[in-house]
Amino acid sequence: MRAYIAGAALAGWAGLVIQQYLVFYSRWSVDASLLGGLVGFFSFFTVLTNTLAAVVLSYAWVKRSSAGRAFFQQPVVSSGIAVSIVLVGVAYNLLLRHLWSPQGLQFIADELLHDVMPLLFFGYWWLCVPKGTLRAKHIGLWVIYPLLYFVYLLLRGHVVGQYQYPFLDVDTLGYPQVLVNAGGILAGFVGIALAIVGLDRVARAS
Repeated sequence: MRAYIAGAALAGWAGLVIQQYLVFYSRWSVDASLLGGLVGFFSFFTVLTNTLAAVVLSYAWVKRSSAGRAFFQQPVVSSGIAVSIVLVGVAYNLLLRHLWSPQGLQFIADELLHDVMPLLFFGYWWLCVPKGTLRAKHIGLWVIYPLLYFVYLLLRGHVVGQYQYPFLDVDTLGYPQVLVNAGGILAGFVGIALAIVGLDRVARAS
C-alpha cells in the first residue's frame, strides 16, 4: 500500500510541476510577470485541490509525526479533499474537456490533474482512510472551501478582469447566469459529499 501512496503522491506533484513549468514558460516567452503567473496558477480550484491531495498523500507516505500530518490525516479532512478532487474530475470532463485539445506536456499535466489524481486519491480514500467517523454535518464544513474559492474568484476577476473558468466568467455571462452555474456546481459538490458519507457508512458496516 505504501507503494500505491507513493505513486499517487508522485503523480500529483508531477502534474503540478509540469503545469507550473508550462505557465512559467508561456509567460517568460512573452516577457510577462512570473509572479503573476504563480498567482494565476494557484487561482485555479484544480491546482489548489490537487495540491491539497498531494500533501495528504505525502504525509501518509512519510509517517513522520507533525502538526501538519495530524491535521491532514484526519478522516474528516481527507474525506473533504476527496470530495473536492472528485468534483474536479467530474466538472472538467462534463464542462471543460470539449473546449480544447491539449498536446504534449500539456496533455500529460491535464490528464494527471483532472483524471488520474481524482481516481488515485479516491482509491487512497477508500483503501487507507479510516471509516466510520463521517456524518452529514461534515458536509457543512467541506462546503466552506468551494464557497470561499468562489468568493475569491469573483473578487479576483473583478480586479484583474480575468476569470479562471468560462462557466464562471461574469464579464461574458453576467452575475445571474454565473450564480446559477455556481449553484449547479455546488449541488454537484453536495451530491458527491453525500455519496462519500454514504460509502463511509457502508465501509463501517462491512
